Amino acid sequence: MFGEYSFNNRRADSADGDPGPAEDRAPGGLPPEPAGFIGREDELAGLHCLLHTRRLITLTGVGGVGKSRLALRAVADGEQARPDGVWWVDLSPLRDPSLLTMTVAHAVGLADHSARPLDEELCAWMADRELLLVLDTCEHMVAECRHLVGELLQSAPGLTVLVTSREPLASPCEQVVEIRPLPCEGPDSDALALFRAAALAAAPDAATAFDDPGRAALAAQVCRRLDGIPLALELAGARLRMWTLEQMAQRLGARFDVLSDDRASTLMPRHRTMRTAIGWSHELCEPVERLLWARLSVFTGDFDVAAARTVCSGGPLSAARVERVLAALVAKSVVRRTQERGAGARYRMLDTIREYGHDWLAELGEVCTVADRHAHWYAALSRAADRGWMGPRQVDWYRRMTIEHPQLRTALEHLLGTDPAAALETAGALWFFWFSCGHVHEGRGFLERALRAAPQQAQGYAQGVWALGMTAVLQGDMDAARRLGEECSRIAERTADPEARLRAAHLLSVSLLLPGDPERALELAGPRARARAGGREDSTGLLLCRLVTCYALCDLERYEEAAQEARGLREACADLDERWLRAYADYVLAVAALGLGHHEEASWHVRAMLSGKRLLGDRIGIALGLDLLAAAVAALGDGELAARLLGTGHAWWRTVGRPQMGSPSLTAVREQGERQARAAIGDAAFESAFRGGAAAPTG
Repeated sequence: MFGEYSFNNRRADSADGDPGPAEDRAPGGLPPEPAGFIGREDELAGLHCLLHTRRLITLTGVGGVGKSRLALRAVADGEQARPDGVWWVDLSPLRDPSLLTMTVAHAVGLADHSARPLDEELCAWMADRELLLVLDTCEHMVAECRHLVGELLQSAPGLTVLVTSREPLASPCEQVVEIRPLPCEGPDSDALALFRAAALAAAPDAATAFDDPGRAALAAQVCRRLDGIPLALELAGARLRMWTLEQMAQRLGARFDVLSDDRASTLMPRHRTMRTAIGWSHELCEPVERLLWARLSVFTGDFDVAAARTVCSGGPLSAARVERVLAALVAKSVVRRTQERGAGARYRMLDTIREYGHDWLAELGEVCTVADRHAHWYAALSRAADRGWMGPRQVDWYRRMTIEHPQLRTALEHLLGTDPAAALETAGALWFFWFSCGHVHEGRGFLERALRAAPQQAQGYAQGVWALGMTAVLQGDMDAARRLGEECSRIAERTADPEARLRAAHLLSVSLLLPGDPERALELAGPRARARAGGREDSTGLLLCRLVTCYALCDLERYEEAAQEARGLREACADLDERWLRAYADYVLAVAALGLGHHEEASWHVRAMLSGKRLLGDRIGIALGLDLLAAAVAALGDGELAARLLGTGHAWWRTVGRPQMGSPSLTAVREQGERQARAAIGDAAFESAFRGGAAAPTG
């Protein structure tokens, strides 16, 4: 029974690969490891040793040399397991250094909702943990990574950090390991083995080219010309779909010198080889493929074909043609394709290839145009998600927007610089993402910046103010929440918009309810106030006000009324086929049942609530539910299970950063369960069971 409430989130690579989106991650925070790892036995052995003896190891080397792949193979080994997990943080999509700490915190399962600086919260959260943290692709924010890693290592004695970067962090305690290309010499070299594997993947009948000793020697010559760099070998291997090995060697030799451009000639030899190999692949693409390659470089992280079709079409590349051209780039190993559970096909370019494409996009003079298309595509997606959140596709939208998180960041950053009004409308439309999906710090930052930059007459101004107030509530900044609620009220009065009035009432009432004023909250959000505001019965603002009413009635111990209100709210949510708010209605029904002494009924309702919160990864909801379930179980006489549930709830509250949201009534529920559990089994047994529950994973 207890294991049912131990929740885990799920979070591939070739030459210098990247992990897939969070939905396809393996337990423990690691991306799934692709098959076909070749060579690197000595490097792996040395890295295994360092991971047990040094606290900061940085793998350096040219782009495409296999740093990420080696890091993943090393940390996926069972010998590297840590009591608190092994966590992978892909930094390649990140462009704003100010989001570094948020990205790391979210990857390890810390969805902090406090108003304290997030780096302090992350250091405190890691302080007593023993874990292995991998920061993959750090070269574009070396200074910021050095600072954060230094703080974390100083605060958390049980932390080991593995970094992949084209250059070291230059940290005092850093052990730098240069990852060299694969050996090329001999008929059994690792480089030849990888080249052969890439060739056979592209063209299975190419096996005959490697069976003949003379032709195998020619293949080895190709490997040497490519300096044994894995990504270069893969790109070349993909060409054997169209050419013979002899044609490959001849054309490679003829084109390498031509493509060693002025920029490449100033680079170190291996960097020059890698850039030249990518340039060679670029030259061998059809013009329309080169155009798509350049335009795809605007995507940070992975994307789907619908986004590519809208963002990248134009001129000779029609929208209908994009998918076929994209498939051609996949066949040439320029773009990676993965099949995500529940998300369909996703595409991504490795950083070295994306950077080359972006240079060509600049040459074409299309950087701003394509970035605008990208930003407005994801702005439209955000508005669609807002419209669909309170409906049957809520779980789908949660998963979709979680996968699209890197693209949303990129879009917002661009819009803040080019169209602040659109940035504000987008940030406000994402209120559910900031508020319900664990991105409070980030959401508050984007909303504050957008509100400063956009005019007050902007279309999304009112929703932006309300959304900012929602983030302030979750951070416990009730003074700011009240001020923002009052501003929402003034805006609503000017516009005479019922939904704006209801949302303002919701924000003001919550800012009063949580610190302990249920009477005033009920005045603002109760049935009479809702009737005065008007609006549709299924509107977001009205449903949120009904939820505040439920909580306020429980705080006033008017449990029969609270249950009646909660049943009506649950029915309205069920009609919408909505889950997030419906789960909170189940929570209120459980609180009311507990207050009325119906302990079995309370247990049933809170289990239903936890099932809903589990689907949406709602950490606050899970923590609240575990506290309440513990109280119900304790009242039924099972003190040991109650203690374990309280321990697990404590672990979840730590990931939130504000135990019981600072609310007196929520704290009272937890304390009630603890008192009854201790009375049932004694202090020693309680502490033992509590510690067992607190060790449950929350990632």
